[in-house]
Amino acid sequence: MIVIVVLLFLSVYGILMSDSVWVHLGCGGMMGFVWIQSGWLGHDSGHYQIMSTPEYNRFAQVLTGNCLSGICIAWWKWNHNAHHIACNSLDFDPDLQHMPFFAVSSQFFNSLVSYFYDRKMNFDSFTRFLVSYQHWTFYPVMCLARINLFAQSFMLLLSKRRVRNRGQEILGLLVFWTWFPLLVSCLPNWGERVMFVIASFSVTGIQHVQFCLNHFSSSIYMGPPSGNDWFEKQTTGSLDITCPSWMDWFHGGLQYQVEHHLFPRLPRCHLRKISPFVKELCSKHKLPYTSVSFWEANVLTIGTLRNAALQARDLANPIPKNLVWEAVNTHG
Repeated sequence: MIVIVVLLFLSVYGILMSDSVWVHLGCGGMMGFVWIQSGWLGHDSGHYQIMSTPEYNRFAQVLTGNCLSGICIAWWKWNHNAHHIACNSLDFDPDLQHMPFFAVSSQFFNSLVSYFYDRKMNFDSFTRFLVSYQHWTFYPVMCLARINLFAQSFMLLLSKRRVRNRGQEILGLLVFWTWFPLLVSCLPNWGERVMFVIASFSVTGIQHVQFCLNHFSSSIYMGPPSGNDWFEKQTTGSLDITCPSWMDWFHGGLQYQVEHHLFPRLPRCHLRKISPFVKELCSKHKLPYTSVSFWEANVLTIGTLRNAALQARDLANPIPKNLVWEAVNTHG
């Protein structure tokens, strides 16, 4: 939290005390890092108690989520719980349901029903066009993905769905939508204001990419998890990122996604410690344990998106499939 306060102070100080465009651009980047680190604390406080009492923990949730980031923590918990329960289920996991922009599998072309959002995910001509180029648009869309989180937050709070502590959630969002626009308005002109917002959103886009790397290229399935295969679904649907310990602050615990999905209440400071034991456990029970570098995870994700994009194009302009076609477009 001290790091977040320091970054926030430097960003505000640079805007108010400097006339340099480059300083203002840097302040936008720092604001993005404020949101990234706030996101990690929001994630941690949503999974387990990071403060001394439940009341302080709730304060940490609303502060890091609603007040600092503009994300409704109630929406995040509702969404994230579903993701953990049905990890990488095409029709139950909301973290894979990004139509019309992305489809990680050709099964989405059948216009699946989202049991989380309770609606049909139509694969129409417009969606097909966007999906056909998704491996090119992935990073640009991630730079603006925060807009969707803002929208989802308001949609939940304005809906008839039961939301615990709705007043706190709304008050927290009002705090964000007071201080952030006010800070942006302190910039000297509209050009710099737009530049600041885009810079802050783009840097935060790194975190949105990280969310996708852990699951987009992993095994997927249809329907809810069933029987005794919960552990298998968690390990096959998750991917670890190999990194040195000094980079743990950058990944916020998500680099140990397999460990986190098997033990979601374990604080992130212990994930590196248990990693060798989880790897051994997976080996003992013949469960997959995938760990790659940050670069390799990006390559796998783009490869998955490209593979689905080529299949979407094939639906629009059918081409005879033969062994050569299959070989050129094989992934994995």
